[in-house]
Amino acid sequence: MERRIKDYAVLTLKGMAMGAADVVPGVSGGTIAFIAGIYDELINSIKSINMHSLKLLFTGKIAAFWKAVNGNFLFALLLGIAISVFSLAKLITYLLLNEPVLVWSFFFGLVLASTWFVTKDIKGWNWKTVAGFVGGAVIAYYITVATPAETSTNLMFIFLCGAIAICAMILPGISGSFILVLLGKYFYVMEAVKTLDLVVLGVFAFGAALGITSFSRVLSYALKNFRNITLSVLSGFMLGSLNKVWPWKEVEKLVSDGHEVMIEHNIAPNTEVAEAVVLMLIGFILVYVLEKISAKKA
Repeated sequence: MERRIKDYAVLTLKGMAMGAADVVPGVSGGTIAFIAGIYDELINSIKSINMHSLKLLFTGKIAAFWKAVNGNFLFALLLGIAISVFSLAKLITYLLLNEPVLVWSFFFGLVLASTWFVTKDIKGWNWKTVAGFVGGAVIAYYITVATPAETSTNLMFIFLCGAIAICAMILPGISGSFILVLLGKYFYVMEAVKTLDLVVLGVFAFGAALGITSFSRVLSYALKNFRNITLSVLSGFMLGSLNKVWPWKEVEKLVSDGHEVMIEHNIAPNTEVAEAVVLMLIGFILVYVLEKISAKKA
């Protein structure tokens, strides 16, 4: 795909949106990729990092490797994600702590609209697509209500955590950081980052690299050969994840991985209702506008 500098600037902005979403526990960068119309290209670009392309890299054919993995696209996207994580993370964390209802309301409208527009891409509903949609919604809902577990610190388990968390991160509706909380390793990995525990970080990163390159092949194959069913499952994931981004919550303290973990339970709207509704509408309208722009370009 031929792109101009302006197009890569837009890609970087989309990457920033993905990075901002990944900072929010329970919101997936994969959802933003779907909204932005780059999900298929993202999956296929990750899939292209394989033995063939790596052989090009290790034999010094850097230009051929860059072209094979759609390097310009991945670089622009990863640049945006990095900018967002290092610049917006503090702002979003601050807003989550001080204005949680308003932040969750915006993301609720965003995810709800995304679910609607993804289901519109499903060509023909039948028992298979309905089953996929319901199954995806049930799995995502269960993940959002599951209780964090006490788990092993064995390096093989850390490897599996990396592989599972990164797969969740590229699935719309499922947050990789939230999966780490459920696996009881969120604080363990964060502590490894703070103390620069290279063994733990290396094993986790290796698991993540293997997980995302393997899982991207599965997703790419599914989108190519079973697109309707795959889209129905992914949209089900989005619908089920709405339980996590419901704005009004009460908090219960539990201990996981030796740390206190806040478990949230949804409650009926009880504060800032008008403002929340407005932000839900803004999130919904934002997705609607992006969808119309994408359709016009197509």
